[in-house]
Amino acid sequence: MTTGLLIVVLASIFVGALAQRIAGLGFALLISPFLVIILGAHAGVLMVNVCGLVSSLLIMFRVWKDVDWSMYRWLTLPAVIGSIPASIAAVYLPAAPMAVIVGAIVLVALGASLILARNSVVVTGNPAKAVAGFASGVTNAVAGVGGPAVSAYAVMARWPQRPFAATLQPFFVTIAIVTLSVKLSMDPGQMPPFSVLAWVLIGVMIIGGIYAGEVLQKHIRDDHVRFAVIVIAFLGAGTAMGKGIVDLMA
Repeated sequence: MTTGLLIVVLASIFVGALAQRIAGLGFALLISPFLVIILGAHAGVLMVNVCGLVSSLLIMFRVWKDVDWSMYRWLTLPAVIGSIPASIAAVYLPAAPMAVIVGAIVLVALGASLILARNSVVVTGNPAKAVAGFASGVTNAVAGVGGPAVSAYAVMARWPQRPFAATLQPFFVTIAIVTLSVKLSMDPGQMPPFSVLAWVLIGVMIIGGIYAGEVLQKHIRDDHVRFAVIVIAFLGAGTAMGKGIVDLMA
């Protein structure tokens, strides 16, 4: 990888970690399409899983007191059930179709979130939690994007922002561990071939993004952050999907 591309990867990871700390999600939506373009479909999604695990793990201990553990259990068990077969399928998907799938999942998720934000429907009960968790596990395994499904549930269930953002962190940690364990046990060669220095810099960017998010959180509204995440993610998803279609046609 060239120095220029590494800088783009590091900058994407920093911005993703910043958004994750402020809004509780947004990391994968922001960086997944771009890493798929830079690293390739399989390595890009795996990289998102790795970075998402680290960022959520670091944030989790900062928001521990606000975690809703009952909600966590209802979301996590179905997510694990969905992520295992989806992770196996993702290992065998060809790169070009997978790039299209990643872009499509992000675009559909973003469109759905915009529609739901204007919807007055309210959902209740545990089945809705289970469906959201299962969908999140599947999309996280295939595209590295697990947030939209649970975000949609949060909107329709009127789940307050603070416990929602906090609960997502152990949730993302758990499904990332399951997904990475399955994928790497089946194909260890998927791991991006970064140097030790590059991995150190990636860790620094995640920590720096989280710290910057904590500082900016006091001055930036959550809805402004989410709007910026949506705009950037739309651009990245469209590009990734277009690249995958071009590769399929070639």
